[in-house]
Amino acid sequence: MNRSLEFFIEFGGDNFSQAGDGVGRARAGRLLLKDRSGKTHEIKTPVFMPVGTLAAVKGVTPLELERVGAQIVLGNTYHLYLRPGHERVERLGGLQKFMGWGGPILTDSGGFQVFSLAGLNSIDDTGVMFQSHIDGSRHHFSPKLSMEIQRSLGSNIVMAFDHCPSYPASRELLENAMQRTLRWAGEGLNIPLQDHQSRFGIVQGGLFEDLRVRSAKDITALPFDGFAIGGLSIGETPELMQKMAWFTAPLLPRDKPRYLMGVGRPEDLVECVRAGIDMFDCVMPTRNARNGQLFTRYGKVNIKNARYADDESPIEPGCKCEACTHFSRAYLRHLFMCKDILGARLNTIHNLTYYLNLMSEIRIAIIENRFDDWVKTFYSDLNAPKNY
Repeated sequence: MNRSLEFFIEFGGDNFSQAGDGVGRARAGRLLLKDRSGKTHEIKTPVFMPVGTLAAVKGVTPLELERVGAQIVLGNTYHLYLRPGHERVERLGGLQKFMGWGGPILTDSGGFQVFSLAGLNSIDDTGVMFQSHIDGSRHHFSPKLSMEIQRSLGSNIVMAFDHCPSYPASRELLENAMQRTLRWAGEGLNIPLQDHQSRFGIVQGGLFEDLRVRSAKDITALPFDGFAIGGLSIGETPELMQKMAWFTAPLLPRDKPRYLMGVGRPEDLVECVRAGIDMFDCVMPTRNARNGQLFTRYGKVNIKNARYADDESPIEPGCKCEACTHFSRAYLRHLFMCKDILGARLNTIHNLTYYLNLMSEIRIAIIENRFDDWVKTFYSDLNAPKNY
């Protein structure tokens, strides 16, 4: 067993059967991760992980991430391989030191990016030949290289290299991708990592339930420390995504962390926690912030709207983030219309605060055995008539 990762369910879960319970499949747990110094970091789940594609969560400092409650962030293997280069990051002491972030980091495998962003030339069982989106240079990504890059980056959680077809895709393509993902997972396990690093396998299969069953059975038979559900939130409707998450989550081991990749909207987080998922990531809070869309308990605020030009109220009354405690909607709209970088930073701080507070509220509700009631209040607030 890899002692650099331990996972404990504190409350709830698939086998929680207390009469009249208000939790169902939802789980509150603790994920313990060691870093290269031997220090243990505790992550309280369910958890949302801000995305730091290029060794930075856009617009905010590591100290600000700590202040808003971030416990773990993501780095992007594909992008960091292209620049500044994984070998350079390794020479400079690893990803945590390089970006000045003291907490844990999860790195994706690069698979999604080489399929979705790059000028893909060819794919076979050895990997993917692609062109860089930066300069057009040609590269070959393989399970071996993906593991070597992530080993050099020094992330705490390393994702297996997988084949994630775009949506929609034929059953034949999805089945081939599922089988290739399994083969690549096995190859990647043969590549040694640093002592503090853990590995997650990925379940594929698109929207076909029988493929998900086969993929989950095969992947969970391999010695991974946790498991992710991939191939969702790539163009299908939220309803289809949630349905497949509900179907797939119980196929994964109860005693290991479950990670739903690339999700999503606040409603998606709530529904997929209900499905039994522990870990989430998405660019939505940061990307939408830069576009002027702010999340609140009562729905979204599009700060560029003219109606906020004289609005002296905060984005969300009661929110304790820097944007809400110091500035008005009118000022934030002014910054957005002027394209001032401060506006993007404050919007990002607010959206991350909202997402991380949402997960904290969910966790508390699960532990207090009132999650079902909390969900009702969440939707009641979200769908309440808007006065702004």
